[in-house]
Amino acid sequence: MVTDHGGGVWSIRVPIPDNPLGHTLVYLLDTDRGPVLIDTGWDDPDSWDTLVNGLAGCGTSVGEVYGVLLTHHHPDHHGLSGRVREASGAWLAMHAADAEVVRRTRQAPPELWLDYLIGKLAAAGAPDEHIAPLRGARAAGRGRVLPGGRPALPDREIVPGELADVPGRRLRAVWTPGHTPGHVCLHLEEGRRLFSGDHLLPGITPHIGLYEDPGTITDPLGDYLDSLERIARLDPAEVLPAHQHAFAGAPHRVRELLAHHAARLADLRALIAARPLTPWQLAQAMRWNRPWTELPYRSRNIAVAEAEAHLRRLVTAGLAEPVPGSHPVRYAVA
Repeated sequence: MVTDHGGGVWSIRVPIPDNPLGHTLVYLLDTDRGPVLIDTGWDDPDSWDTLVNGLAGCGTSVGEVYGVLLTHHHPDHHGLSGRVREASGAWLAMHAADAEVVRRTRQAPPELWLDYLIGKLAAAGAPDEHIAPLRGARAAGRGRVLPGGRPALPDREIVPGELADVPGRRLRAVWTPGHTPGHVCLHLEEGRRLFSGDHLLPGITPHIGLYEDPGTITDPLGDYLDSLERIARLDPAEVLPAHQHAFAGAPHRVRELLAHHAARLADLRALIAARPLTPWQLAQAMRWNRPWTELPYRSRNIAVAEAEAHLRRLVTAGLAEPVPGSHPVRYAVA
């Protein structure tokens, strides 16, 4: 399905297989050097056919693509970029922080993600029965299978504050870390339209989870909240997100998301005020879109990462602290 947004901007609904999100909105921006894509969609044969047919519906073809700007490294955005480059010779651009994630993913052995996840969940207090399937997969030599094998390495960098190489247009990069460390939004200054990727969506709260190397300290939720404020100050006339639909009123949507996370932080602090809890116990007690007992296996892992991100924000703000000597670590109010 193709939508003409006017002003030389189209979107193509590229399906995501077996995912409740349904599709990624891949945007085509007409430029003096040919079409530039913002994201590409999941690496899947049906997704590729949809993208190719969608480009034809926009009056062009994949071979004409001049460049690809990637809002972030997740496979529903970055997955097909390698095939687009092969078919067209287009350049691929991504923020340096996410490009580093792609580089390390390509170099890492397949079992590394399983090792990381096993250690992460054990440290968070997950029960043995939850970790057992991961240990079984590790023992059987089954690593993480990435869409399309190895993700494509970008050959250009998106630099925050600078204009992208889209001749005849003024498209400025806005760094919005949180969902990923190198997530960017792209502001089309003529018309004040914002391609927001996953940073700002009309009816979904993006996943903000804690994923970091051992020995590093990050605050992805703090980064995300700061990034939201940046977009509110920008106050675009229209937001063109990667999922759902275009919308206006970015500052209002930002206020909704800030309030959502403030309430979640307050709820979490109230839980650890009653008694010290592990991240797993907090995830069990937090409110999700369905009861904990009905959450699928992978969703529970995501929920734990979100609980950890909220805990890190509380610790960074001096409102919570780990209980000394607790294994797995429990958190209490500071």
